[in-house]
Amino acid sequence: MGAGVGWERTLLRLSLNERSSIHSVLAESVDRPGLSGLDARTHALVSLGALVALDAPPTSYECAVDAARAAGATPEDIVGVLIAVGPTVGLARVVAAAPQLARSIGYDIDAALEEADDTVKQPSGA
Repeated sequence: MGAGVGWERTLLRLSLNERSSIHSVLAESVDRPGLSGLDARTHALVSLGALVALDAPPTSYECAVDAARAAGATPEDIVGVLIAVGPTVGLARVVAAAPQLARSIGYDIDAALEEADDTVKQPSGA
């Protein structure tokens, strides 16, 4: 829909709730990221940002991170998405998404949280 039709026509069709355009956006673009006109990496990162905004379940993050990594995104890119959407989606969404993204990337966030907790509990001067 994106590159071949033209962005003006795409916006018009979506604004009119044209059935075939809606179908393309909701169904086909999942399997064909090129349909958006974005490269696969950008498409995957934008999708990840949308999941943060929606407070998606953990399995959604896993799939999105896998797609982003397969398209060449780095862990820094993925964390960058979280930071970029933070001001728009708010602190609660960012805090909820951070451990989900960490686990999806393969970062042992639970161990890191335990270590941080142990550090806080130790008396000063020890």
